[in-house]
Amino acid sequence: MALPTLSDEQVRTLSRSQKDHWWLEHVFRGDMPQLTIRSALTGFLLGGVLAATSLYIGAKTGISIGVGLTSVLITFALFRLLEKTPMGGGFTILENNCTQSITTAAGYVVTPLTTSFAAYMLVTGRILPAWQMILWTIVISILGVLVAFPLKRRFINEEQLPFPEGRACGVVLDALYTGSAEAGLFKTRLLTITTGLTAFLQLLMSDGWMKLLQFGVFRMDRWAGLREPWHLHERLDTYYYTWVAKASGAIPRILGTDIRQLGLRFTVDAALMGVGGLIGIRVATSCLIGAILNFVVLAPIMIQRGEIRSYTNATGAVVAISRAEIVNQWALWWGVSMMVVGSLVSLFARPDLFSGLWRMLRQRRAPRSQEIDPLRDIELPLWLSYVGVPVFGFLGVWMGNAFFGVPWLAGFLSLPLILVLSVICTNSMALTSWTPTGALSKITQFTIGSLDRSNPASNLIPAGMTAEVASNAANLLSDIKPGYMLGAKPRQQAIGHVIGIVAGALAATPLFYLLFLPPNAAGVRSTATLVTEQFAMPAAVQWKGVADLIAKGLGSLPASAMVAMAIAAIVALVFEVLRIRSRGRFPLSAVSIGLGVVLPPESTLAMWIGAFVFWWMGRKADVGSPKHDIWVEGCEPICAGLISGAALIGIGNALVNAVLP
Repeated sequence: MALPTLSDEQVRTLSRSQKDHWWLEHVFRGDMPQLTIRSALTGFLLGGVLAATSLYIGAKTGISIGVGLTSVLITFALFRLLEKTPMGGGFTILENNCTQSITTAAGYVVTPLTTSFAAYMLVTGRILPAWQMILWTIVISILGVLVAFPLKRRFINEEQLPFPEGRACGVVLDALYTGSAEAGLFKTRLLTITTGLTAFLQLLMSDGWMKLLQFGVFRMDRWAGLREPWHLHERLDTYYYTWVAKASGAIPRILGTDIRQLGLRFTVDAALMGVGGLIGIRVATSCLIGAILNFVVLAPIMIQRGEIRSYTNATGAVVAISRAEIVNQWALWWGVSMMVVGSLVSLFARPDLFSGLWRMLRQRRAPRSQEIDPLRDIELPLWLSYVGVPVFGFLGVWMGNAFFGVPWLAGFLSLPLILVLSVICTNSMALTSWTPTGALSKITQFTIGSLDRSNPASNLIPAGMTAEVASNAANLLSDIKPGYMLGAKPRQQAIGHVIGIVAGALAATPLFYLLFLPPNAAGVRSTATLVTEQFAMPAAVQWKGVADLIAKGLGSLPASAMVAMAIAAIVALVFEVLRIRSRGRFPLSAVSIGLGVVLPPESTLAMWIGAFVFWWMGRKADVGSPKHDIWVEGCEPICAGLISGAALIGIGNALVNAVLP
């Protein structure tokens, strides 16, 4: 059934009050169940699971993956199975939408764990208590909800902006519940089958699960004499080095450097292939170009020149050259320069992203007699925002000072940036489904860092605060868009978003410690385990790089690194200008090239393989053909299945290894 929408002429000519009256008459579904116990509980539990997958992918790639459509399909399939039971009967479209909103909020709230918090721990060497991170995340995210609702009336009610990702969820929900559900069920089957096959493959490559099954369940150590558990190697080149290179000594080298030290491995990582399918061939190719340029060309040269070398650390241990040391000692700087300049140019070169802020600043209040709000009984009351934003803002500043040592002045200086950056972020989400939080966080880092260079918390935590508030506000409005299309109550969606915030924080924060900060034999945790070959934490490394640059200044860097930074900045500027002038036809992304520098090259290759497969199969598929249904229409469910299957088994494997002797 076609969703009722205003025409372009009506959007231009009707007042907001008239649009609200039209919405009440033609779209609003009245008392249809929405935020029910079952929708809240389903969203809470599903949100916790998908928050875990978001944490897993964020630690591997630094990319935030939306889970809205995935949660819609999973919820629809779940309650189709339960529809003949007392719990599952009559599950409404608005209940599904509410579940989607809760789940999405849970998925996005984990971002600080792989950005500002991880960077703070890397810089200071201090492990933050879990309860402090949970409280801070919940308070700051709720602040984003309170900031969002005044913006909702402007961007959604009045300007009717598209919010493409949210609109896609609304269209899918409408097709599932009011039209033919065949397409939705087909996508659900794709998601289910892909998740199952991926989970099975990941299980075979998991040392912990295989140890549990072979030694704990089947007791193969007793009846078969097995001494070591068998499992497939995720790095396929391990077989080459074990069987061929070991016998012949033929270890490939570039300018005398073992390619394994350069991180040039071939890994079967289904989750990253799924990420590649979602980000597309252009972004994945840019990441691969950055990896090849850095690890195949520049790194061997810098190792040969002695700019990158092994050294003896404070404990007397020799730290050998590795992929991580290549990034930390030299490559990080030109990679960060590429990402920061590229993202800032992309942000400031688009005046449409600032137009929402300009419109709000020049808006004149109507006479009091015209301000009767037709939605006053279902919208979140504006007085909650007017009271709650100052209260939660002060609470966030106090927590920053008490928990992380952020000076009061730095905390309060970040508050005015929240409104500006939230409007920019929301306008960007409304037009492109892209939230420029990376660029926005750097604005805060450099602004606050210029006033206090000695304390890394002064720029990291306020930047995390402004980025999280802006991101939460934008993502909430993207979640509210399908609810607005389907006639949901905004007040209940706000409550649902808060439920999702709590679910994500409670699920992901303990998992953060289990995955990235496991205790050693003495029961002591160390920040040295935060960045590993499996979890590169590229976003945290980027945030740390900016904080180090602010603290030490450019003079602390090697001369060659400064030259590389300058060249990278110029190239990033040129690439972004070309991309903007060509209206997106220029194939390379400066930000993605920089990301390829800090990611393990085996990860960028896996992402590129995934992107290439979907691009190649999609371009050969005719519209309406089964191949088109699978590779084009089914791209997102398949990618979600690849990510979910690999991430859940991978997380479980880490937990099994943590508890098994």
